Amino acid sequence: MAFSMRILLSLTSFLALLSLHLRSVSSASATPSSPITTTDHPLDPLTKDEFTLVRTIVLKKYPTNTGFHYVGLDDPDKATLLKWASSPNKNLVPIPRIAFVIVMVNSQTREIFINLKTQQILSDNVHTGNGFPTLTVDEQSQAISLPLKYGPFIESVKKRGLNLSDVVCSSFTVGWYGETKSSRALRVECFMMGETANIYVRPINGIVIVVDIEKMQIIKYQDRSVETVPRAENTEYRAEHQPPPFGPKLHGVAMMQPEGPGFKIQGHSVSWANWKFHVGYDVRAGVVISLASIYDLDKHKSRRVLYRGYISELFVPYQDPSDEWYYKTFFDAGEFGFGQSMVSLEPDRDCPPNAQFMDAYLHDRQGNPSLLENAFCIFELHGGISWRHTETGIPNQTLREVRSDVSLVVRSVVTVGNYDNVLDWEFKPSGSLKLGIALSGMLEIKAVEIKHKDEIKEEQHGTLVSENSIGVYHDHFYIYHLDLDIDGEENSLVKTDLKSVKVTDGSSKRKSYWIAEAQTLKNESAAKIRLGTSPSELAIVNPNKKTSVGNEVGYRLIPAMPAHPLLTEDDYPQMRGAFTNYNVWVTPYNRSEKWAGGPYVDQSRGDNTLAVWTKEDRNIENKDIVLWHVVGIHHVPAQEDFPIMPLLSTSFELRPTNFFERNAVLKTLSPKVWKWPACPKQN
Repeated sequence: MAFSMRILLSLTSFLALLSLHLRSVSSASATPSSPITTTDHPLDPLTKDEFTLVRTIVLKKYPTNTGFHYVGLDDPDKATLLKWASSPNKNLVPIPRIAFVIVMVNSQTREIFINLKTQQILSDNVHTGNGFPTLTVDEQSQAISLPLKYGPFIESVKKRGLNLSDVVCSSFTVGWYGETKSSRALRVECFMMGETANIYVRPINGIVIVVDIEKMQIIKYQDRSVETVPRAENTEYRAEHQPPPFGPKLHGVAMMQPEGPGFKIQGHSVSWANWKFHVGYDVRAGVVISLASIYDLDKHKSRRVLYRGYISELFVPYQDPSDEWYYKTFFDAGEFGFGQSMVSLEPDRDCPPNAQFMDAYLHDRQGNPSLLENAFCIFELHGGISWRHTETGIPNQTLREVRSDVSLVVRSVVTVGNYDNVLDWEFKPSGSLKLGIALSGMLEIKAVEIKHKDEIKEEQHGTLVSENSIGVYHDHFYIYHLDLDIDGEENSLVKTDLKSVKVTDGSSKRKSYWIAEAQTLKNESAAKIRLGTSPSELAIVNPNKKTSVGNEVGYRLIPAMPAHPLLTEDDYPQMRGAFTNYNVWVTPYNRSEKWAGGPYVDQSRGDNTLAVWTKEDRNIENKDIVLWHVVGIHHVPAQEDFPIMPLLSTSFELRPTNFFERNAVLKTLSPKVWKWPACPKQN
């Protein structure tokens, strides 16, 4: 944190300090992934050695035709883990280190649990249900290389007058549309590069390519029509390729923390201000936040808020029903892997200069570990207001009290194809957790023979964003898995409806007012909630803990603008993405219910999802419960989204509601400000 000095530094002292600061910033930018101290925490992601050990054990049993589709830490038993977390002597609470592995052996999906300490396979079962495992990067890379060596495709490129050397291809999942039998396959689409790196805005439309990824060969090829490839002019996004003039000019700011960062990282455990939590990584979920607790100054103890939280799924259905577009209904976490799709963050751009970076290990199809440098960053965010008041009601004086706001952010970026998802977990000293989503990247473009809106004679299922370029309508539905433990595991969901009341008895000069009617929801069916239909508030409370004035301690959900699916419930993509039918779901904790779209999402059929589990209508009152929250964006593209999209952002907040006895940051002083010595004016 920065600090202020009321006594002006001498110029010599200032220059010396500035020199030290610049050297530290330069060092941080050059080597952002310096090693960090590791600890033996039960929730730490698998290490390089553990990935290698898993590979060795599996290949010893299945030495040939084996592909690794998921390797991750199996969630420890919750009761045991909480006992470990609260124990002063953690060695007395042993927790086995178990890896969960999904491999395909001779086209058969196997689920394997391995005890990493004893190096024993605990169980090995065949998955016989619908759907296939998350795709590997390796098999997608193989699939997209096939057209470039395929005679009919080469002829199609020549027929269009294009250069094969400028063609690049990408993979797309095929979905499920009522077929009784499914086989592992991918659609492949190709694009033109040439004078631009912005391939996604230059599709080669009119060609259908389907690849069998078990046989790794093209099984369907059609050249349906020759369509104009959108031109490369004004599509380049790289700074070095932009012609002048540039603008608007943005001014830089010097950042320094003379006292060092305000947070500490030990292994994957983070402590900052009044918060402590664990940050992990999973090849499917990406960043996982666990064991988040906040220190209560009045009670002199830490109180748990979140046991485990992560993005369970992202559903992205496009809205063009034509033969070349209908299948574009993607499940980015289950089909492509959110963690597998995380990208290295760029210091001083993705994250500010005061950020610290952490690496992660993932695996390839052969089970080999690979290092993702700068997988996520942690930094303090300055510049907001925590609370304030100006008092003018006291005679002969004006009082003004303002508290600056500082928060801690854990950031990652997940890039699946054309879209970049910037994902933030923001911790505030007030006790709030703000979860942010921001989208950038490129639109999915449909090539058309249209250069002006006046030429449109029929529905194009999108916006004409440039000549020959339709940005297709689509949605982004993120669903968060939030295992909230508000001051303990036994929690309830309370829905408070705000209702208008008319004054009819002449007791007041007012004619109306509103009241708040709270009810505790008792089962899963009652907790399926579409937000925005009527004024209400939702809170997860601990009915066993009350404040000094008798309120149940809790956390309130403050949602973003709610978005609801517009597909019919009998449409095949919506059957698979039925978890978007409601903005809020609550289930009793079940260690196996992690993925809202089901454990096997590629070509799934919607028969093992959150929407199916909740049909049991289980009791959720005063139970260990999980909040599932859907954050949606209906995206109607605009010209400003082309050729690359400025950040489109949304967020929601989990806010303490009667959790503390009073304002938790009443006694939190603003950080001191480093006063830069005044520089002489320039003529």
